Amino acid sequence: MAKRLTQQDIARMAGVSQATVSLVLNNRQDGGVRIAPETRARVLEVIRKTGYVANPIARRLHDQRNRILGVFTYEAVFPSTRADFYQPFLEGIEEQAEDAGCDLLLFTSAKAAGGRRRIFSDDSRIRLADGCVLLGRSLDRSDLAQLLTEGIPFVSIGRRDDAGGPVPYVGADYPAAVRDLVDRAVALGHHKFAYVGAGKGAESSADRLRGFREAVAAHGVDGIHVPFTGLDQLLDAGVTAVLTEEVSDGAALVLAARERGLSVPGDLSVLMLGAATRPAPDDVDLTGFGIPRREMGRRAVQALTEVLENGTTPQELLACEFVAGSTLG
Repeated sequence: MAKRLTQQDIARMAGVSQATVSLVLNNRQDGGVRIAPETRARVLEVIRKTGYVANPIARRLHDQRNRILGVFTYEAVFPSTRADFYQPFLEGIEEQAEDAGCDLLLFTSAKAAGGRRRIFSDDSRIRLADGCVLLGRSLDRSDLAQLLTEGIPFVSIGRRDDAGGPVPYVGADYPAAVRDLVDRAVALGHHKFAYVGAGKGAESSADRLRGFREAVAAHGVDGIHVPFTGLDQLLDAGVTAVLTEEVSDGAALVLAARERGLSVPGDLSVLMLGAATRPAPDDVDLTGFGIPRREMGRRAVQALTEVLENGTTPQELLACEFVAGSTLG
C-alpha cells in the first residue's frame, strides 16, 4: 500500500516549510504572517498534482471540528411503513448539511434498551460527530440529560421539555395549528368536538391536546378527549367534528361513516393533525394541517450550527400549513 502523503511531503516538494503548508491549507495568516502569492500558488499546485487530502483527524485537532454532523434516530426511518413520514426530515437535513459543507453520519449501531434505541452505550460513537440532530417521535429524557451534562452539541427535531436544562430544538407549532382547525370548524357551526388520540407521552401529542383544550375553552364549546374509538361512541355523544392525532384513525372514521350512509362532512367532519405515521388509505382526502418536515430538517442543521459556533440554545417552533381537504363542512 502506498504511503499516505503528509504535509511534510508537500512542504519538501514545494520547497517551503511545513508551517507554510499548514497556513495555506487552512487559509490563515497567523501572527500577521503573510505568504507571498507565488509561494501559495506553488504549494497549491503541488497539492493539485499529488491529489493530497488533509488528514481529517489532524484537521480536527487543529480546529476542533471535523465538519461531520450526526443524525441519531430513535426509530427506524427506512421501513416502508414510516419512510414517507421521515423522508422529508432527512431531505431537509441533507440539503442544509450540503449547504454548510458538512458530511452526515447516521448513527444506527446503538443497542436497544427495553426495545428502544439509546444514544449512550458501551460502544457509543456519538462523539465522532461535531454535533448531532436527534430524530424520533419520543426521545429518552435520560439521554437528553446526559447530552446536556456532558456538553455534547445537539438539536432535537421536535419540541422537548427541559431535561435538567433547556433542550435546543426545532419543532412544529402544534397548539396554534390545532386552534386554527377548531376556529374554522366553529365558524362553520360546529359546537361538539372530540379529540381522538393519546394526547400524552410524546410532547407532540401533549401539544396537540393542549391546543384543542385551549380552543374549545376559548369558544365555549363542548370538547371530549378519547383514545381511538369506534364511530358509535362519537355519534352517541353528539360529536360533529373529530380531530385525530393519527391520519389512519381519521381515515378509518371517514370510511366507517360512509359505510353507515353518513355524509362526510355533512353529518360528521373529520380533521387530521399532521402527517401519517402509519399506512392510511390514500383515497380519503382529509382536511387538517401538514407538518413542515423538510423545513424542520433544514432549520435543525442551522440551529446545530448555532450551537456549535455560539454555544446558544435555540428553540424554535415553525408554523404548520392548513390542508384544505374535503372532510370539513
